[in-house]
Amino acid sequence: MMNNRKTFTVAAAPALLAFALAGCGNDEVIQAPDEPPTLGDLTVLSVTPCLEQIVPGTGTSVLDLIVPDTITVDLSQPSGFPNGRALPDPVIDVTLAVALLDMDVHGPSTFVNIPLNPASNDVPFRDAFPFLGLPQGDPPLEGSDTATQFDFIDAPLGDYDRVDRTGMPAISPALIGVPVRPDYNDAGPPEDEALVFASELTTQLTTLTQILLDDFEAAGLTPCASVG
Repeated sequence: MMNNRKTFTVAAAPALLAFALAGCGNDEVIQAPDEPPTLGDLTVLSVTPCLEQIVPGTGTSVLDLIVPDTITVDLSQPSGFPNGRALPDPVIDVTLAVALLDMDVHGPSTFVNIPLNPASNDVPFRDAFPFLGLPQGDPPLEGSDTATQFDFIDAPLGDYDRVDRTGMPAISPALIGVPVRPDYNDAGPPEDEALVFASELTTQLTTLTQILLDDFEAAGLTPCASVG
């Protein structure tokens, strides 16, 4: 059972689901059908089981993984997402799998194993800072293999505006609707703990599940949402 501090009430699914999956580029607006899609003769009722289920290998529920929207590291456990994250970790695929699929049937790597994404970067990671592959274009200078060609800005934090929260991948782009996203990105863990965005998260997860039901059925995947 979820503890009382984080009990969510599922709101009715909105007419529109607006979400952007990382790597897709622009925000994509998806029109929800007039009648919810069904899995056979069953209609989605609740995503509460999705939020309550334990992420395999972590002892942590999906709810505690995404609320608050931060990524944590337990130094006593092996590193790798969701315990921290390494650059090659398929964080979007894992996050969406544990939030959408039944972990008693499927594993967190289910979406990773579906050949939808490139298997690796087009350029290799580097062994030294800044670790990511060299940008394609200028800077750096052609042939540069160090960070010395970059002019790192050291302006105070107050000079910047936050444009996205990147604690838990896929939460802001996939489970927070576009109209709410500016407020969400301006917020932080205190607002998460106060459940300011609880209804938005559950509404979007419910609608996303409903939209994907026929795709799950066609792919032989079992959603974690309760149906009846």
